[in-house]
Amino acid sequence: MKIVLAEKVSPATLAVFQKEAGWQIVSPDQIKNGLAAELADADALVVRSAVQADAALLAHAPKLRVIGRAGVGVDNIDTDAATHQGIVVMNTPGANAVAVAELTLGLMISMGRSIPKANSTMHAGKWDKKSLQGSELRGKTLGIVGCGRIGLEVARRARAFGMNLIGYDPFIAPVVARENEITLVSIDDVFKESDYLTLHVGLTPQTEGLINAQSIAIMKPGIRIVNCARGELIVDEALVEGLSSGKVAGAALDVFRQEPLKDSPYYALENVLLSPHIAGATDEAQEAIGIQLAMQVRDYLKLGVVQNAVNVPSLSREEYVEAAPYIEMAERLGQFLSHANPGNLETIQITYSGRLATGKTDLIRNAALCGILADEEGVNRINAAAIASERGIRIQEDKKEFTPGGTGSVLKLVLHSAKPAGSDKPGDTSASATVLHGTSPRLLTLDGIDIEAPLNGTLIAIRNHDVPGVVGRIGTILGEHQVNIANFALGRPTEARPNGTRSQSIPQGQALAVVQIDVPTAASATPAIEALRKVEAIATVRLIELAKS
Repeated sequence: MKIVLAEKVSPATLAVFQKEAGWQIVSPDQIKNGLAAELADADALVVRSAVQADAALLAHAPKLRVIGRAGVGVDNIDTDAATHQGIVVMNTPGANAVAVAELTLGLMISMGRSIPKANSTMHAGKWDKKSLQGSELRGKTLGIVGCGRIGLEVARRARAFGMNLIGYDPFIAPVVARENEITLVSIDDVFKESDYLTLHVGLTPQTEGLINAQSIAIMKPGIRIVNCARGELIVDEALVEGLSSGKVAGAALDVFRQEPLKDSPYYALENVLLSPHIAGATDEAQEAIGIQLAMQVRDYLKLGVVQNAVNVPSLSREEYVEAAPYIEMAERLGQFLSHANPGNLETIQITYSGRLATGKTDLIRNAALCGILADEEGVNRINAAAIASERGIRIQEDKKEFTPGGTGSVLKLVLHSAKPAGSDKPGDTSASATVLHGTSPRLLTLDGIDIEAPLNGTLIAIRNHDVPGVVGRIGTILGEHQVNIANFALGRPTEARPNGTRSQSIPQGQALAVVQIDVPTAASATPAIEALRKVEAIATVRLIELAKS
């Protein structure tokens, strides 16, 4: 593996990569011929905020698999270009949560006790004690907008000061809020009831301009506002007016719409504390961010674990361990079924049943799409959904917690294609699969017919007329060509399926066989395949090579 560190990292961050035997680590001072040239054979790129990882740069990185951003914001990374190129973009949210939370509390105390003014007057030789009468945090209501990692760290520290906590976050579980003694209320109630208000949400169309003339109008007179999240959350003109009128007693701002801050109306206001985006700028936080990012990049390159990705779904290590067998099974099932696709693919229907339906399924979906689109150049589990969308293929997903027959987890794929030439029916084909014993992917059905077979190694999928002698003929031909049979699965349509219909893809009088064979390579079975195709009772023969378990 080749890891390019485009910007300076801590020695502890570097050590995470250096522990991996055979990995080539390129530090910033080793980049002699430009970053683009260094990325020509790189597997990973690590950046902070200075390097612009745009489409032009990524065009020079054909092997790149992951970009790690040491920090939260990814404005300097073209995530769309990365996604289409199959590159995971990771950041490190939460690694600086304690640092941001501590500054938030520090700013609240500074406003309540006028610490900056006390310091400046003392340095000016004044003993101005009377004008520095302050107020305590104890007993005040703190409104927390955004109860993620940072918001919860703020809550834990604010409790120690005896504050009453209310919060707004539509994505937090009520049990987590209760455990942290946060009363969840509407956003308007946060504005109306808070003595102090702190913002810890990302920038979205819903949160941009959250603090505006209308929201300030319903706030308590004398409210104090802290923003260590994103400058765009505040309409500056409205806050300036609130501060000037006294409706807002104070504000502490660490982030701004335009950074560095220049020619700001905040400069003239004494009741505003300003800091240059330093909430996460502690030695401990920067060390934690670097180490966390290095571990995320390492785990993705070694294990395929996607954590804190901004362009694909993420899983924790524990979630990945549980989902990994099904991710692999999904790709094999998609690859197996793609060989049976009879026409131009229009829709892919994915159904998750049983325990699968209760967990995160996005990476399982992507793996299935990757298998189905395996013949597309450059497709992988990161960009498969984007490529399917580009091709105009519709993706439909369904989740059913119940599985017939008691199977723990089942994945079903249905490929719907345009009507093949000369046919009056759509070219649908379907298959379902599960994982046995935690490691063994198994085909369960093909086009509605029960036919249990392994989903690994080299397989021959055969449709044949349901007449005597076909199975024996298959065995004879494979034996004559020195092809050993490892597994032989048979299936045929029943008179009627549970829903009262027959498979559209299997004509009446036909049956299926899936044969697993032992061959050095799939190509070595070609003579046997050609011989099988000459058998009059055999309608179709497909040779499929999957990964070996």
